[in-house]
Amino acid sequence: MHKLSTRQRTLSATLTFSGYGVHSGQPVNLTLGPAPVDSGFLICRELGEGRTTTPVAVHFSRITRTTLCTTLDLGDSVSVATIEHVTSALSGMGVDNALITLDGGECPILDGSSQPFADGILEVGLEIQPAQRKFLKIMRAVTVRNNDAFAALEPYNGRALDLEIDFDSKVIGRQRMIFDWSPRRYYEDVAMARTFGFVRDAKILRQAGYALGSSLDNSITVHEDRILNPGGLRFEDEFVRHKLLDAIGDLSLGGMPIYGRFRSYKGGHALNAHVLAGLFSSDANYEIVSAEDLPLEFDALDDLPEGLNVNPYLRSVGA
Repeated sequence: MHKLSTRQRTLSATLTFSGYGVHSGQPVNLTLGPAPVDSGFLICRELGEGRTTTPVAVHFSRITRTTLCTTLDLGDSVSVATIEHVTSALSGMGVDNALITLDGGECPILDGSSQPFADGILEVGLEIQPAQRKFLKIMRAVTVRNNDAFAALEPYNGRALDLEIDFDSKVIGRQRMIFDWSPRRYYEDVAMARTFGFVRDAKILRQAGYALGSSLDNSITVHEDRILNPGGLRFEDEFVRHKLLDAIGDLSLGGMPIYGRFRSYKGGHALNAHVLAGLFSSDANYEIVSAEDLPLEFDALDDLPEGLNVNPYLRSVGA
């Protein structure tokens, strides 16, 4: 029998979240539920009167917009925006398969981080499934650029992210974070980091239909050389941590966890989507491998947050 740590995982129960879209300002309910093996992250939208779209894969090929968030086309002129915090929590906490259902056009922003979603996963726990975990192993470096900004996926013995940001702001400035993934490290070091914005941009964004639901309750707000949020920052470098949170969510749209290293400078949703497109532009750039084919020292799957229960009882343990 294969080690349980190498098997796929889904949610042990369904979770429900209610809130508002940070850009639309509209109320929305979202549920996260279990999904079958090899399904990855699926998404569907309730349209009212008992109608629900057919679940489709959360995949970079469905991205239609990357302005300030990642927006997916579900087909039949139905879309969902700001998916990245949800998929970041699922991927970061080590979930392989899940069904996302919502009744609006944008995922709820909640507190601006992925912590509420991660806390929900922590509460219900995970269920081990009778199939091998699969990874996208990076075989050749892929780099995309936009002026001095870039994003890259590179071969690496593990799962790592190396992000650097550089803002013309005394509050933010230049920040860098190097992160070797495990569910525990994600929960402790990344999930709490909130999205952020500048007062100077607020009027223009709202006139363009963005940030209509933004507030001090769900966004770090920067005004000149100070933070307006009464509680200040959760981390001294919370800004780059949130960019890393976004990158984890965006990269999950590759369809399975990435085994390799992601590097980014002045990156964002657009470059994250472009580097995935570059990765899949040639079969020589990657291989699909099972967890048991990875090096023995790869033990991050078992480095779990305290209190995260992983149900070891399988419906089937064959193969």
